[in-house]
Amino acid sequence: MRVQVNGTSLYVDVEGAALEPDGYTMREKPTLLLLHGGPGHDHSIFKPAYGQLADLVQIVYVDQRGNGRSQSSDPATWNLDQWGDDVRALCDTLGIVKPIVLGWSWGGAVAMSYASRHPDHPAKLILQSTVARWDLDRIVEGFRAEAGEEAATAAKAFLTEGTPETFAAFGQLCAPAYSPDPNFPAESDIQAMTRIIQNLELTMSFMSTARFDLTARLASIRCPALVVAGTRDPITPLSTAREIVDGLPGARLEVFERSGHFIPDTEGERFFSLLRSFITG
Repeated sequence: MRVQVNGTSLYVDVEGAALEPDGYTMREKPTLLLLHGGPGHDHSIFKPAYGQLADLVQIVYVDQRGNGRSQSSDPATWNLDQWGDDVRALCDTLGIVKPIVLGWSWGGAVAMSYASRHPDHPAKLILQSTVARWDLDRIVEGFRAEAGEEAATAAKAFLTEGTPETFAAFGQLCAPAYSPDPNFPAESDIQAMTRIIQNLELTMSFMSTARFDLTARLASIRCPALVVAGTRDPITPLSTAREIVDGLPGARLEVFERSGHFIPDTEGERFFSLLRSFITG
């Protein structure tokens, strides 16, 4: 379905009922709002894996402003403050109260922007493989450590120039380093990536100009937060997770020793068990 939010139309999908029969009454489940990465991608990266949580929560998937199946929008509105405010406005439009918001990668930055601008709104935050502060040198070093000098050079070129040529080189030399699994990308990974509807203009524009720093705003976030990170993640290294936890009061850090950027692929059983515990705890 499409939902009008802050002057644009967002594509939204829902999995699971909000109300379920429970004896003589109806039991209300919390809402889990999933914010995808990118930017420029869509929500399909979460499917089907995150659907296993639908017995605990009603899952709301959204293609964020300018992303995926959502309406093309003014590039002037492609910024973290606007994307964060869109989360609040989407919840208000759909009648979602106290959502649990999970942000993966760039979606985690959106989640932190939202929670810092609307601190009384979320019930909980799950920050998966993400950053609060854009640090180009740290990212380049991450790719150098995981994939060597060529990958580091390609990462720096894409993240400063943002051209079709540098994007292609990034995909060839850097994308395989997102996971330490020797079988990555497997057929299932290729299928997931092929399913994505991508706004390349947004991806290249934002990634080559992203210079954000949310660290000073983390202290204003009031809800419980779970931060998860893989030790082999080149683009959101473990140090970025520790930086978030240092600035976010009461945040809990969980480290996945065998994972890169795609934790559900490499340590899925532990990952989803952790999410279930945090959601119900």
